[in-house]
Amino acid sequence: MAEPLLEFNGVAYAWPDGRSVFADLSFRIEAGEKVVLLGPNGAGKSTLLRLVNGLLQPTQGTIAWQGCMLTKELLRQRDFARRFRQDNVLLFQHPEAMLFNPTVREEIAYGPRQLGLPDGDQRVARWAAELGLSALLDEAPFALSGGQKQKVALACLLVLDPSFLALDEPSASLDPATVGWLIDTLLESGRTVLVSTHNLSLAAELGERALILNGEGRLCYDGPLTAALQDLELLQAAGLAHRHRHRHGGQAHAHLHVHDWESS
Repeated sequence: MAEPLLEFNGVAYAWPDGRSVFADLSFRIEAGEKVVLLGPNGAGKSTLLRLVNGLLQPTQGTIAWQGCMLTKELLRQRDFARRFRQDNVLLFQHPEAMLFNPTVREEIAYGPRQLGLPDGDQRVARWAAELGLSALLDEAPFALSGGQKQKVALACLLVLDPSFLALDEPSASLDPATVGWLIDTLLESGRTVLVSTHNLSLAAELGERALILNGEGRLCYDGPLTAALQDLELLQAAGLAHRHRHRHGGQAHAHLHVHDWESS
């Protein structure tokens, strides 16, 4: 049986003060899969994505990337780190955390330059054009609108031509046309995608499989996305839907309502 691209085995993570974020997470992601990560605020979705990207280390369990245990020691090996940082990329929920260069051009070119890619200028031109950033290449990233910053952050990842994209609320601040472009780009590419979103309406378009974390930080569902979105009892148990009481003609009724929001 072929090794999965990514595998979590009994993974737990706790903050330095001992507060647990989640525990006993086990799942596999195969090359080419499009997976949507769902869960209420505080379930640990952003933390999980940072573990996937090697920015955090689990307090228990193991994470394997292409069959190799993703340890601090391995990430310190120059050759492995260069390959990993090109192949496995993370879009932060707040793009300001990713932007630090004086111009948009230098921002997008930073990754290719650090990795010594020979066609950096062509890569920058291509992805700036794809995301409508060509006229902004000499602007300062901090002076851009929220949506423009999100596009720059996306360009900084796609310019590396990664095989795996971890995306934390990627539609935040984007206009509808860019969200449509992003969905098409993700689904039509051969890239493996793990995307976190609060927007259940959008989730249905982002992938085929769902991983759902509940409010206790445990994996309560791993299966077809369409089936998960149709299971209101599951969504309620996971904190993604609530039972709302109201009255009709003196009679009290309770109905399930799905949460559909974009803030963290």
